Amino acid sequence: MKRYSWILVISAVIAAVGYYSLSSWSQTKPDAKSRRGGRASREVIPVVVASVIQKTVPIELRGVGTVEAYSTVSVKAQVTGTLTHVHFKEGQDVKKGDLLFTIDPRSFEAALKQAESNLAKDVAQLENARAQLRRYEELLQKQFVSREQYDQVRASASAFEATVEADKATVESAKLQLSYATIRSPMDGRTGSLLANEGNLVRVNDNTALVVINQVRPIYVGFSLPEQHLGEIKNRMEKGQVPLAAVRPQEESRPEQGLLSFVDNTVDKAVGTIRLKGTFANPAKDLWPGQFVSVVVTLAQRQDALVVPSQAIQTGQQGQYLFVVKPDRTVEMRPVVVALTVAGEAVLQKGVKAGEIVVTDGQFRLAPGAEVEIKKAG
Repeated sequence: MKRYSWILVISAVIAAVGYYSLSSWSQTKPDAKSRRGGRASREVIPVVVASVIQKTVPIELRGVGTVEAYSTVSVKAQVTGTLTHVHFKEGQDVKKGDLLFTIDPRSFEAALKQAESNLAKDVAQLENARAQLRRYEELLQKQFVSREQYDQVRASASAFEATVEADKATVESAKLQLSYATIRSPMDGRTGSLLANEGNLVRVNDNTALVVINQVRPIYVGFSLPEQHLGEIKNRMEKGQVPLAAVRPQEESRPEQGLLSFVDNTVDKAVGTIRLKGTFANPAKDLWPGQFVSVVVTLAQRQDALVVPSQAIQTGQQGQYLFVVKPDRTVEMRPVVVALTVAGEAVLQKGVKAGEIVVTDGQFRLAPGAEVEIKKAG
């Protein structure tokens, strides 16, 4: 009887297990679509895309440059004296010939008057010596005076001639010293800080300048590029002028236009760069000496280039590739050859056609044949 009770218990347990297994199987049984493997079960991957466009692309080199004054002059005193007048304000634009400083001229005027007086006296003596020489020539012909007396008179006249020439030189030197008492601008430019004020004693050959003037129209921009571009630059210069653009910080939309005007005669071996310089008209004086700018050198124009955003390009074991979206919203992986990258755009030599749609974001989840959903068209 006891054995028969255990048999009933075991039979009940087996029946319960079978029931729950059958219920579980019925809940996980695939529906018809899943059994047929329909497209409703495939994962749709969201991506960002852009079109392949065909356009003219400039071939450019980029570097960082420093604006330099076209010409710089340190104005110094050429005579010693007291500075009596300053005729400009700091930071003022001046023209060539504008009066900048006046040094007390009284001592130079006095020296000039003295030199002119000595000249007048010696000129009078010279005229008297020449008149006496003419008389002695007549007397010598009549043999009323000796040859020795005549030679003495002629030597005296020659000495006065030399004295007069020396006096003329002294007068010119005195005029020059007087002209140095007024200091004028040697060029068009902008003045810097005033380094000497009225009442200061200034000295000739003093190391300290009175003011520094920078010419800012036109103006230079110096920059460096890697030495491997030297051949391209030289070839472009042989064909004509090389255009440049100087882009100021926060002013990317308004670059200054200029021309390449200087290539250094040696490569900097320490860093492997070549020094270059461009000339810019700078009509609005937007470029300022000491300012840092981005410099763009345009070497050529590539016509009808196929261009995609550079973020569309991926790199794998077989090289560079991108994903092309086909009309049925599936993707195809295409190998491509990138000729160059300019301003965030990749110029392709082959691999795509104009108008095709390429994936620019979301590639890490893609595989050939994957279905995509376009979230944003670039």
